[in-house]
Amino acid sequence: MRIVHIITRLIVGGAQENTLFCCADLAGDFGDDVLLIIGSESGREGSLLGEVCGRFPVVVVPELVRSISPYNDILAYFKLRKHLAAFKPDVVHTHSAKAGIIGRFAAWNLKAPLVVHTVHGAPFYPYQNFFVRKFYQSCERFGANCCHVMISVADAMTDLMADAKIAPREKFTTIYSGMDVDKFLNSDQFRVKTRERFGILESEIVVGKIARLFHLKGHEYLLAAAGAVLDKVPAVKFMFVGDGIFMERFKSEVDRRGIADRFIFTGLLAPEQIPAVISAMDIVVHTSLREGLARVLPQALLAGKPVISYDIDGAREVVIDGVTGYLLPPKSITQLENAIIKLAQSSDLRNNFGQTGKKRFTQQFDRHYMTAQIRKLYETYLNKK
Repeated sequence: MRIVHIITRLIVGGAQENTLFCCADLAGDFGDDVLLIIGSESGREGSLLGEVCGRFPVVVVPELVRSISPYNDILAYFKLRKHLAAFKPDVVHTHSAKAGIIGRFAAWNLKAPLVVHTVHGAPFYPYQNFFVRKFYQSCERFGANCCHVMISVADAMTDLMADAKIAPREKFTTIYSGMDVDKFLNSDQFRVKTRERFGILESEIVVGKIARLFHLKGHEYLLAAAGAVLDKVPAVKFMFVGDGIFMERFKSEVDRRGIADRFIFTGLLAPEQIPAVISAMDIVVHTSLREGLARVLPQALLAGKPVISYDIDGAREVVIDGVTGYLLPPKSITQLENAIIKLAQSSDLRNNFGQTGKKRFTQQFDRHYMTAQIRKLYETYLNKK
């Protein structure tokens, strides 16, 4: 097949990694002609462009920007049309909000045989201004009318989009986001060296969070719970993996509280370092208020680590309360404290949760399994036509 994938930014992120894996495996496993079109190749979050390694061509459309910009958006539309018309794809597959709207519109107007969009996370959410939320919902309805099928990375995304009347439920198919599962299954070999790198003692229990230090990522709730956790289990050490606009604010906060020695800020790490850094953790916490299905949750379980997450979007599909970890009400502090303390005080409980998750989710999140499902979906819809 001739397949074009379009995404707004190729920064270090879950949707971007998912897209790269899909492009690479369509080309490598199935011999497809794949073209990836991106708006920006990097940002403060880093770049994944180096991961392409010449396995498929990449085209940059600088006007395809994340923020709303009528002038750039019109230019991006015509440039996308030009590239699509030249490539003559059988399938156009879009990702992210802006690339999803403009890319689908361009492909639909060119009458591409199959137009697909993946919902990694909705651009509208409960903590948004009412009018902004309604505007984004209107944009998503428009985009949904310009494609044949939509892929959700979790059943929760289908529920969210269908309940908001973006598209009928039958237009969605759930295909979980893929990753290199072997790297996480075998990550324990890096534990000792990684803990030495960050100055972590063998006796210390590391509670880790992997996310941009940004709005709605929920680091502040973990900071609020830290004092009570340390009172009960002084051996706990917290690790924040990622960079973002709130880095200095959080560092100042732990300094002010006198617990800076119990916190590690790693800054931005390359994707290939994530299995090793998870291996250094004992508990993985996800306190975001908005996410499709955070990749760190299955990654942690594949590495045999228990997870604690707020009950948002697709989290409950991997965080099975009392089985693979604890699922908590969003923004809760006391429940978060109690869950961390309970796991920190029991190595047997941590091991049981982690090993259960590893057994349950290995195939489901394998990148090649994901790509095979997506490829089969392409075939099914093209054969119908």
